[in-house]
Amino acid sequence: FSLTDGDGQSEHLLPVCEDRLCQKSAIYLTKLGLDQWIPVLQDFRNKDTLWGFLPYQNDTSSADISFPITLHIGDYNMDGYPDALAILKNTSGSNQQAFLLENVPCNNVSCKSVRRMFKVFWELSDLNQIKDAVVATFFDIYEDGILDIIVLSKGNSNKDFAIHTLKNNFEADAYFVKVIVLSGLCSNDCPRKITPFGVNQPGPYIMYTTVDANGYLKNGSAGQLSQSAHFALQLPYNVLGLGRSANFLDHLYVGIPRPLGEKSIRKQEWTAIIPNSQLIVIPYPHNVPRSWSAKLYLTPSNIVLLTAIALIGVCVFILAIIGILHWQEK
Repeated sequence: FSLTDGDGQSEHLLPVCEDRLCQKSAIYLTKLGLDQWIPVLQDFRNKDTLWGFLPYQNDTSSADISFPITLHIGDYNMDGYPDALAILKNTSGSNQQAFLLENVPCNNVSCKSVRRMFKVFWELSDLNQIKDAVVATFFDIYEDGILDIIVLSKGNSNKDFAIHTLKNNFEADAYFVKVIVLSGLCSNDCPRKITPFGVNQPGPYIMYTTVDANGYLKNGSAGQLSQSAHFALQLPYNVLGLGRSANFLDHLYVGIPRPLGEKSIRKQEWTAIIPNSQLIVIPYPHNVPRSWSAKLYLTPSNIVLLTAIALIGVCVFILAIIGILHWQEK
């Protein structure tokens, strides 16, 4: 994900345990042009309790199920900077919980070069109530562009699991664009004049450019289904936060992987994309980007109805004043 300064360039995040028992955990970041790993989260202490990632137990004889250290990425507050979910364990106890890691501006020297860092939300009551969590990920339950949370937790025994869903109550005046890139394939030869939809595919890359509320150019990017294994649990589409800017997306670029040996880039551009909309891209045929099609879906919110009522009310009020003045003049 484009994590740091909104330059449209994706970064590589690496959650690690710096010792065998995960007494010291950290998240590092690197990207093209950097020759080192930069720490973006090292402080896992909450008051007097030290937390850390769960060490992966590669023991097939054990009855316990061990999950690898995995970050699940999603922009829960739609500010344009992806946040993360992680499972942390109390290093001095046995409790393990899901925690939200918010992407915030860097406030220490170690991450100054990338300008962003993660901050752990320790006091989220809904997440804190779910004990023995093993997997947590983002999911748009209501299909409204706002990412909710799904948490898988262990029950009384290691073979019993429960699924919890938490609704995102974030009410900020922020905007998003939701993009899904389909495969553009048919199960057999496509009939004439029928555009094949296919299904979502791993590998497409999405990038947008727009102007933020302050008038500065803002870029963002993401890969669709960038992980295909390792408990990825990724959404089949990308929800890109736009912050509090209601401006149209000036440019939205979509690219798909090309076969080995092919040099021409498979990329297409769309302009003036409406915020809070879903864009379905059909890359057919794959090798002719200018023939790709896109379908834009927009669900009007209640604000449209309220605005219409307010406009009609103002018009009726003005007409009443005009009528009274005409009557008095007559």
